[in-house]
Amino acid sequence: MKVDFHIHSCLSPCASLEMAPSEIVAKAIAAGLEGIALTDHQSAKNCQAIAKCAKEAGLNCLFGLEVQTSEEVHTLALFDTVEQAEEMTDYVYAALPKRVNDPETFGDQPIVTWDNDIVDMEWRILAMGCRKSIPEASEKVHSLGGIYLAAHIDRPNFSVFNSLGGIPEGVFDAVELSRTCDEKIWLPKASGYAVIRSSDAHNLGDIAKVWTEIPTEHLDIKTLKKIFASKSTIISSRLTNF
Repeated sequence: MKVDFHIHSCLSPCASLEMAPSEIVAKAIAAGLEGIALTDHQSAKNCQAIAKCAKEAGLNCLFGLEVQTSEEVHTLALFDTVEQAEEMTDYVYAALPKRVNDPETFGDQPIVTWDNDIVDMEWRILAMGCRKSIPEASEKVHSLGGIYLAAHIDRPNFSVFNSLGGIPEGVFDAVELSRTCDEKIWLPKASGYAVIRSSDAHNLGDIAKVWTEIPTEHLDIKTLKKIFASKSTIISSRLTNF
């Protein structure tokens, strides 16, 4: 199964407003993906919409969020159900600064329906980190039945290597490489972990520029845990002319 585990919708303040759930699903299928995960910054409020779109289109989908921790590290929390992802969202929201988003500074944060109607505008600043540490977030994700990944470990900002100098032990189920990384440099640094590669798409054109292949016909957390434990993922090389 060919999966892009890191995609943002229009809810993420840095994502394009074209990233409606229905458009994400259509683009993923057109690109040949068999599974995706929606991972907006600090929130899963658009997961309900993409769940309906993915189900109707026959596309496998996981639900989650990209948690920016107190260490200023981006991490991925992935779940089987929208309800689990929304419970993680409540946990993160309680730890966010109580400040109102400024769309002109940070960007719009629309919560939408499956058919692209805007039902609300998220007032919290999703571009800011929360007060939960990596170990705290990891414990919460696992208590909810999810998996926890270190996002884009090769990037010079918001990565475990940039902020902490390496990968903390005992908290992550796998690590992610970005679509621009040099695998020869970063695969050795990820030694001991299952590795995925994701698009981190913020616009439709970036979906499936890179992906991860997993040996299964069913995309669910229980299966992923086994795959990550056996380190049997296959990551794509960067596609520059997609």
